[in-house]
Amino acid sequence: MLHWLRHYRRAMLPGDISAGVVVAMMMIPQGMAYALVAGLPPVVGIYASIVPPVLYALFGTSSTQSVGPMAIISLMTASTLAPLAAAGSALYATLAAQLALLSGLVLLACGLLRIGFMANFFSRPVMSGFTIGSSVVIALGQLPALLGASRAGAWLPDVHLPSAILGGGALLLLLAARSWLASLLRHLGFSPTVADIGAKLAPMAVVLGATALVPALGLEALGVRTTGNVPAGLPFLHLAASHDHWQALLQPALLTGFMVFLISMSGAQTLALKRAEKLHSNYELIGLGAANVGSALTGGFPVTGSISRSAVNFAAGANTQLASLITASLLALALCVPTGWLALLPLPALAATIIVAVLGMFDTSTLRTAWRYDRADALALIATAAGVLALGVEAGVVVGVALSMGALIWRASRPHIAVLGRIPGTEHFRNVDRYTADTAPGLLLLRVDAGLFFGNVEAVNERIEDEIAARPCTRHLVLVLSAVNAIDTSALFALGELNAMLRTRGIGLHLSEVKGPVMDRLKQSELLAALNGRLFLSTAMAWDALSAEEAHGSR
Repeated sequence: MLHWLRHYRRAMLPGDISAGVVVAMMMIPQGMAYALVAGLPPVVGIYASIVPPVLYALFGTSSTQSVGPMAIISLMTASTLAPLAAAGSALYATLAAQLALLSGLVLLACGLLRIGFMANFFSRPVMSGFTIGSSVVIALGQLPALLGASRAGAWLPDVHLPSAILGGGALLLLLAARSWLASLLRHLGFSPTVADIGAKLAPMAVVLGATALVPALGLEALGVRTTGNVPAGLPFLHLAASHDHWQALLQPALLTGFMVFLISMSGAQTLALKRAEKLHSNYELIGLGAANVGSALTGGFPVTGSISRSAVNFAAGANTQLASLITASLLALALCVPTGWLALLPLPALAATIIVAVLGMFDTSTLRTAWRYDRADALALIATAAGVLALGVEAGVVVGVALSMGALIWRASRPHIAVLGRIPGTEHFRNVDRYTADTAPGLLLLRVDAGLFFGNVEAVNERIEDEIAARPCTRHLVLVLSAVNAIDTSALFALGELNAMLRTRGIGLHLSEVKGPVMDRLKQSELLAALNGRLFLSTAMAWDALSAEEAHGSR
């Protein structure tokens, strides 16, 4: 906080004010809708939108990050708490706050211990698959509310016609606004920035319009469900906890914390690049952790940075974290004035806003790219999405991460090994399968394009055996280690065994282009002293010396 306050200038204030107002207008219907996704009363979504952004502004590093409720984290909250308590009950609300507290503590601990790098184990395809699967689950879960069905999962037989008309109309308006409103506003002469912000505020306009129809047409009397009473006043300090559920919530809190960080960082990094800002991942962990602890202590649920709201915050002119403080102040003010109008918000219209919001996350571009570039990543994406749909949110993520790590281990266990030859007239050596390159009789050059460790050393030895068997006249084997960054103990023993085996067959084992850190480690071993060959600074030097020996020996 001291950093951006110290450098604050008066010229930044108009942009921060406009962004704060615009995001506050988005946050009211969005926060209430995402609270419903989490299985909580709508007002809890506003509670979770006041203190968390303030705490993030104190500790976070992104000037445009908008922290609060978000669809995927709301779904994870609901899937975690559903087996433990009935949605809407006092225990359920307590457990939601407890989950936010544990998630926040996980994030704080990761930030203080500087282990944000662990989040890198969630690959981009796994994240994309998780987002796609979650968006489908959320959209399907909102169909009963959209159509006014009395029972979740049985919405087709008992559709409530007035609710369905209101929800369907809101859905069509929102889809039309998303597709054409920005271009229409630009056509009418508005700047691209204003047009994009206007399109983002369409959900607020649609919800307000639907709310106005409730008393005008007597929709409540017709059976259209609304949010009901929304208590006025600021959230109070919330210290309740269920001591029977700490253990049950710990593992989901770990996963929720990591997903909070990943979702937040993905949006914040994109916006930071546009302003040449630098984000500090460990401070981001601390900021998000503090935000979730603050949400827990004020009766909220897990929160994260929202990609869509952060983009609107950016487009609306946010220059510093002051924009988030203004948003939080306006939301607090909204709860301090009469809240009767909030009670009239129709649930079908809120369901429509949720469905359109999550459909925006249904992005297949990553799948198309992965399918062309790396089928293993594409399969991990598909498996994650299918796992979320078939097994649930947490199990789907575990499946995706396991497949992604499995693919990584499989690739590492089968490193690329090239037979090298000399490009005529140069000192450059390239793969003979890709280039026209000369080879020397009795000399075999092999380049290993990966670090040597226990998982791949057997595959490397097998490939060496195959290449020597294919060239029975080989007298010198040169391992080109220019791409080897590390050799572990298992690989060290394997090299020693290879050296001894080649010695008995009259074949010299030589090493070239060994990197400094690798050489430092090898000097601590007995391999270099026992080596049945020589060390060469470059492959060209090895070629010149060994091919000359072969030529001299053949005379």
